[in-house]
Amino acid sequence: MDREPRVDKQIADHYQEQIEERSRLRRGSGLIEFERAREIVRRHLPSGPLRILDVGGAAGAHAEWLARDGHNVHLIDPMPLHIEQARAAASELDNPFTCALGDARALDEPDTSADAVLLFGPLYHLVERADRIQALSEAWRVLRPGGLCFAAAISRFASLFDGLARGMLADPDFRAVVQQDLTNGQHRNPENRPHWFTTAFFHHPDELEAEAREAGFSVEGLFGLEGLAGWMLDASDRWSDPAGLAILLDAARATESEPSLRGLSAHLLLVARKPDAAGGPASP
Repeated sequence: MDREPRVDKQIADHYQEQIEERSRLRRGSGLIEFERAREIVRRHLPSGPLRILDVGGAAGAHAEWLARDGHNVHLIDPMPLHIEQARAAASELDNPFTCALGDARALDEPDTSADAVLLFGPLYHLVERADRIQALSEAWRVLRPGGLCFAAAISRFASLFDGLARGMLADPDFRAVVQQDLTNGQHRNPENRPHWFTTAFFHHPDELEAEAREAGFSVEGLFGLEGLAGWMLDASDRWSDPAGLAILLDAARATESEPSLRGLSAHLLLVARKPDAAGGPASP
């Protein structure tokens, strides 16, 4: 039987009442985030079929295409609503993925049982560094030697650029949120203001690499997903046009690994490998 993990109420309300995660990745800048994440994962995955854990996989947007690619995918998420939505999506597939409630910090999976792990979401909301290291260490534990971890994070500068793009920096309360984000990465929205996101940690790119290494991984690459294109709200008509979207994706791809520009993206994607001769995560 699924065991429901405890989730901060504000975070739970955000995903249950304010945002539909699956549809978010099908419109606007979410399209760029989704396409770029899929592209980078496919670029690094070896030939399959592989056993892949999609930890924090929400309603199954990424599990679905991974399953269509022929992989054996198991989705884990702490939100019952997401599991319900993911199971509905999986039931429509010829190669359905499986789903279970779970916590990224304590995976109910055997050691060395997965070829790849996606952490697309857990690192956003684990605001304590020890919890993020624990989630990465769990990914390390369940991976086979040589296996890959794909870990997504929100950029330290995301609310600053979002405020510029949407005109929210005129609000002194939002400026205070941005200042805290830039100071320590601890993003808060105590009054639950719409479009100000929810309780989260925003990574500096260097921090994400350091956390992965502390968990025992070698870093294969760190990529900015959207680049400047993610903040071009006046290009929204191009997001839904295949030719226009291709141009925006090309622009994001051109600067994906440039250290001076990675933080410009709203989302970062780290690709890390469990060494073949794995010595284990560092002791806390």
